[in-house]
Amino acid sequence: MTAAVTTTFDFAAYLEAARLKVEGALAASLGPERPETLREAMRYSLLAGGKRLRPILCLAACELAGGDSELAMPTAVALEMVHTMSLIHDDLPAMDNDDLRRGRPTNHKVYGEAKAILAGDALLTRAFEMVALRSPGVPPQQLLAVVGELSLASGAPGLVGGQVVDLECEGQSVDLATLEYIHLHKTGALLRACVLSGALIAGAPEALLAALRTYARGIGLAFQIIDDILDVTASSEVLGKTAGKDLTADKTTYPKLLGLEESRQRADALVAEAKAALAPFASGEPQALKAAPLLALADFITSRDR
Repeated sequence: MTAAVTTTFDFAAYLEAARLKVEGALAASLGPERPETLREAMRYSLLAGGKRLRPILCLAACELAGGDSELAMPTAVALEMVHTMSLIHDDLPAMDNDDLRRGRPTNHKVYGEAKAILAGDALLTRAFEMVALRSPGVPPQQLLAVVGELSLASGAPGLVGGQVVDLECEGQSVDLATLEYIHLHKTGALLRACVLSGALIAGAPEALLAALRTYARGIGLAFQIIDDILDVTASSEVLGKTAGKDLTADKTTYPKLLGLEESRQRADALVAEAKAALAPFASGEPQALKAAPLLALADFITSRDR
């Protein structure tokens, strides 16, 4: 029954509808900041488009856990704010030093390095405001758990720690364990927070949270493997960011360590593990329909071209 329901699920329509809802919520999330130039810099990167996979993962996990995705929308917006902050800061000359993001000049190229840093800081702190102060209808204890997940994903145990190790390893020989450490923190930690936060808002039981942790680990590593593959196989025009920059920075990547074919096979295996973790929560027609978005998102990660 699960397979039959999943095959009739219109993922493209779901993804577009969810993306449009997220875009609307993002546009409404930034009020009349002062000074206005700060608001402009925040909006420039936050509303630059993109797939919006992170907030959509949050909404889909909430639905799987039987919750109302509208209650999770402020948290979904918060997660995209954290992601946007990480992109602004990653693109800085002191970090990955990139001039192109989502098909247009990076934030610091438009507003200068100092304002880009501050715009990222403002988005990070606004993310916690979205959860703590702009989430009506969600019990405080569940919001507290979400704040905890967001804190772990944003700081030294998550993307900051991963970024530091990534910078330290440039130009060095890195083994697979270190590479996976970097990506489980730099990329995977926020994806983990996305799926767990949505489920926590819905009051998910521990068994489902455990399955979602496994799911998030699988899609987090697979996402980065595909990013590494695209960095050497796709053009800057298709990616919307500078292609080949990992090679230029002499970074260890999955294709460099394993080769393209084995990297692709590893990504496919990780996605299969992620989907298998959700199988016990996708049996029966009503539940299969709730699980369909997360299962389809896992497949989308390895089939994307940007």
